[in-house]
Amino acid sequence: MLDHQPRRSGRRLAGSALALVAAVCALPAAPALAAPAPAPVQAQDPAPAAQTDATPHLDAVEQTLRQVSPGLEGTVWQRTAGNRLDAPAGDPGGWLLQTPGCWGDPSCAERTGTRRLLDKMRENISRATRTVDISTLAPFPDGAFQDAIVAGLKASVAAGNTPHVRILAGAAPLLNITALPSKYRDDLTAKLGDAAGSVTVEVASMTTAKTAFSWNHSKLLVVDGQSVIAGGINNWKADYLDTAHPVADVDLALTGPAAASAGAYLDTLWDWTCRNTGTFSAAWFASTNGAACTPDLEQRLNPPTDQVPATGDLPVIAVGGLGVGISGADPASAYRPDPVPSATDTKCGPIGLHDNTNGDRDYSTVNPEESALRALIASANSRIDISQQDVTGTCPPMPRYDVRLFDLLAAKLADGVKVRIVVSDPGNRGAVGSGGYSQIKSLNEISDTLAARLTARLGDPAQARTAMCRNLQLAPFRAAPTSTWADGHPYALHHKLVSVDGSAFFIGSKNLYPAWLQDFGYLVENRTAATQLNDQLLAPQWQYSQAAATYDYSRGLCQG
Repeated sequence: MLDHQPRRSGRRLAGSALALVAAVCALPAAPALAAPAPAPVQAQDPAPAAQTDATPHLDAVEQTLRQVSPGLEGTVWQRTAGNRLDAPAGDPGGWLLQTPGCWGDPSCAERTGTRRLLDKMRENISRATRTVDISTLAPFPDGAFQDAIVAGLKASVAAGNTPHVRILAGAAPLLNITALPSKYRDDLTAKLGDAAGSVTVEVASMTTAKTAFSWNHSKLLVVDGQSVIAGGINNWKADYLDTAHPVADVDLALTGPAAASAGAYLDTLWDWTCRNTGTFSAAWFASTNGAACTPDLEQRLNPPTDQVPATGDLPVIAVGGLGVGISGADPASAYRPDPVPSATDTKCGPIGLHDNTNGDRDYSTVNPEESALRALIASANSRIDISQQDVTGTCPPMPRYDVRLFDLLAAKLADGVKVRIVVSDPGNRGAVGSGGYSQIKSLNEISDTLAARLTARLGDPAQARTAMCRNLQLAPFRAAPTSTWADGHPYALHHKLVSVDGSAFFIGSKNLYPAWLQDFGYLVENRTAATQLNDQLLAPQWQYSQAAATYDYSRGLCQG
């Protein structure tokens, strides 16, 4: 799938768009494992590794971005200093906002992570003096997510402010008929009550290229261009809140100039949106107080990035992508990529679109986040942790995988770098609109592709298998010792997370599988933060997922 859409009635795609996306390659199911679940371990608080001023991973990514997309610096990507991961006093790891946050409990009775996220949304919005910019995948926020937005805006107004609010939703083809900006505007203003007159609201839904399956997929909450919450979490009560089997997902919170980078990116998306609004056009728009569509809200009302006060000493790269339909190429780029190695298995049926992922130089120049993620992985020296919904995509009509990405992973495995991949349980498999959070039938679809790319590299299937057995860990996601949530549903994972060398990581909305959407995220290099990420998310995730692994070098498990 290009990304999940909720399963609730009235929110499903229909017709030809769904028919194109629904097919997925069928491969043999992975054999069941008899290994017992690992015993829970006691939480520890190790001293963070020493942090130096050196940023080799960010430097490598920045160098790549300057080669591929120099003309998009400041609008789609930007490196800034002076940032701070936004954690509350007394909770240094509180910048990591993960849902639901009930590790080890299959009933998920206490959702501390979800409560922390909702409180942070409300808190940030309550501090708005000028702007609140929200970007999401349709449908619009609802349930407790909407309540947090409303409570924050009411608090801002009560403090004497008159915030200008934009809410932008990306809509898959045909979904925009159930994601009406006017309906969401009316719902929001009704909930604001007396405060509505002090809040100017602009709402839009947009699809930039229906035939190329491209729409806004970024998840951002930017306040005054100075604070941001970003990651993969959709503001949907049915999937995250009002369910006994909540989706596992993650955002980060930060303050400083990197928040303004997100604002500049949203101005870029709104510029296209405002130029393409109309009743039956690519974008639909509604507002309050007679407001016109504002393409430059962040630029007009907030200070530019270089004037945002420093809040810390953290270097950050903000990086996004424009998908298909907004811009055809970066005219300032002289990038000439090497030919993508031949791979006959990227297609899996007679229906297929032009392969932007593996065969389009111009697409790469306006989607720098894809090059950034590959550069981050290429910079790894000792280990790579990947936590994703999927690493292979909806095929047909999309290509099945990113050949350059899999070749990088194969090269790292061949060089002895430890690679851990955790993806959503294939039991969540389903087409766009059906509520699915997985696109594969078996983990073999991943390991077989890695084996093929390793064999192409090493020239010997036996050597390829040896490299995978010595260096790979591959498992479906688990949040507790049981194989499912207490209600019997498989564990669904929606992370878009890559971490390397216990030092640098990416959290955003960009999937590693082919998806030509508008996405955005942050690259952070800081050993203390990376340790917090490992302790709070990656370690407990592996603690419970390891029992279902098909590859685990630490146990000599090799089931390809």
